[in-house]
Amino acid sequence: MENVSSKTSLSCRITTVFLVFKHLWALGKMNYQQNLNFLKSYQPRNAEVKHLRILLIGPVGVGKSSFIDSVDSVLQDRITGRAPTDAVTGSSSFTKNVGIAVFDFTKDPEGFYSFMFNDLMGFERPAESGVHVEDIKLALKGHVKEGYKFKPEEPLTEGDFYNPNPTLSDRVHVLASVVPAESLSIMNIEVVEKLREVRLAASEMGIPQLAIFTRIDEACPESKFLKEQVEKCSSLLGIPPNCMFLVKNYHSEITTSNAINALILFALRAMVSVGEDFLNDLQG
Repeated sequence: MENVSSKTSLSCRITTVFLVFKHLWALGKMNYQQNLNFLKSYQPRNAEVKHLRILLIGPVGVGKSSFIDSVDSVLQDRITGRAPTDAVTGSSSFTKNVGIAVFDFTKDPEGFYSFMFNDLMGFERPAESGVHVEDIKLALKGHVKEGYKFKPEEPLTEGDFYNPNPTLSDRVHVLASVVPAESLSIMNIEVVEKLREVRLAASEMGIPQLAIFTRIDEACPESKFLKEQVEKCSSLLGIPPNCMFLVKNYHSEITTSNAINALILFALRAMVSVGEDFLNDLQG
């Protein structure tokens, strides 16, 4: 027989999760349509760039590819599944099979949204596993061509997948770290060191940075706990709390939800906005 206290605990958890989502949805709802219209009409003012490039980094299994699918689901108003994901959480990166992948988003039959995501294999432990930090630094500068399969044991050198003369369009314009809200334990010291090294390299290049907290539905639903997680991550990575965004990826849902959409749109608009500022600054 199932423990009565367990049932009560689960019921309270579900109720509190609903209330937290209701609160976050209320915040996002105020600018829901405005954010969507902004993304639909967005065009980089810098004539050298047609698509704003956003690079996602993070530990293995935190939901980078799922976030890309969730963004696509919001924009298409239906559940999609373009980015390769693995339903089984393991110790090695699923994206390593495709290397660096580029995802753009269809806006209408004849065009695309003016932003795209770069996805790559996640950080792993020990330090010599997962994507090589030097490869990410090259990707930030636009030196890594699409389709390159990362080799944890050695960084990319000049060859078929090395772009010796990257344009501004080839470069990364926004760096987004994806972390799990329900637990930061996956971010062991080796992974944190990799994330910080990449963040510092991006800072030297002037690239703006944000953090995306996934799985907020699986975290302790207390708002206080989520706030503590944000502050902890800020301390670990050095990203200001006001540059961190709570989202829930689509996972088991068969239809889209306005509440989930609102959080994703809020985070997505922030990425595009800081990226546009970066491009404008380069114009002087």
